[in-house]
Amino acid sequence: MVVEAWAAELDGLCERVGGRFGRAEPRRRVGEYVSGLVAGLDRKNGWTLAERAGERSPDGMQRLLRRADWDVDGVRDDVRAFVVDRLGDPDGVLIVDDTGFLKKGTRSAGVQRQYSGTAGRRENCQVGTFLAYRSRWGHALIDRELYLPESWTEDRDRCRAAGVPDEIEFATKPRHAMAMLERAITAGVPFGWVTADEAYGQVKYLRVWLEEQKRAHVLATKRNDTLITTVGGQARADQLVADLPARAWCRLSAGPGAHGLRDYDWARVEIRVRAFWEPGWGHWLLVRRHRTSGELAYYVCFGPRRTSLARLVVVAGARWPIEECFQQAKQTCGLDDYQVRSWRAWYAHITLSMLAYAALAAARADQVKGDLCPPAWA
Repeated sequence: MVVEAWAAELDGLCERVGGRFGRAEPRRRVGEYVSGLVAGLDRKNGWTLAERAGERSPDGMQRLLRRADWDVDGVRDDVRAFVVDRLGDPDGVLIVDDTGFLKKGTRSAGVQRQYSGTAGRRENCQVGTFLAYRSRWGHALIDRELYLPESWTEDRDRCRAAGVPDEIEFATKPRHAMAMLERAITAGVPFGWVTADEAYGQVKYLRVWLEEQKRAHVLATKRNDTLITTVGGQARADQLVADLPARAWCRLSAGPGAHGLRDYDWARVEIRVRAFWEPGWGHWLLVRRHRTSGELAYYVCFGPRRTSLARLVVVAGARWPIEECFQQAKQTCGLDDYQVRSWRAWYAHITLSMLAYAALAAARADQVKGDLCPPAWA
């Protein structure tokens, strides 16, 4: 049932983005390309997609990604709007994370030996930063940026050879996060919270920017992150919770995981001088304790002053769906199964893969909305 609904959603979404294509030929070919991405092929590259479409060579598919006349960012915007239409919820959560794409050679835009969360180590890879949307109805990817290391931006000839526009300068992944969040805010995406792992959460300029935007957030951070205390001093995160009494801890679930409910012990402490809190807003350090190992994890939080501990826990647990997005989009929508080197081609392929995954998310949302007991969202 979901597969049939997915096909229908995919056809409708391809029709929806049709106005972003200047000519009939790329408009037709995008349908073939996206259909190939979800077709269950062993490999999803120009050759296999072309063969499935009955074409003699991959030239047409490669041209679609590299040079064809269509608005790649416009399609991204249409995908985002589609996700909002089908999954939108004022209590939704925006999730920032990055993922690696293992590559050979040195000519693919942004490739170098760098840490890949996919591999769990340094590899020759490209890294993409992504923004996902999560609500009670499901989750999907809504924005993307290709990380360009300084070794690239300092070599403009190398950039030009990979099709990187001259105006593209070095930007950290947290800067990518800010750009994607700003686009979502400008587009009117309904959401209540932002969350991310410690690679983003420990970056103070990102936290300050979110506060300036009055955007509630629960961001993971490191134990040695220095925070302002309620008396105006500074202390490490682990120092702030070192002497919490037993009554400060509460066992709560961060939501379902692969092996059932993710139950942990949780506590929070206020941070920042209360007199300097924005009216109606509060600041907390949230801490999670593993039930058996006692291992601690830390989150810097900013939100409405009456936010409950349970709500902060739910938002902290809402980060995991972006990992599911990456895994499913790679397995079912060819997110990492491409053979392109240029800047434009990477964005084109990733955007079309996101389109395919958004259609799957919509099909699943229809199924969830048809249930007699729709899921709760704290």
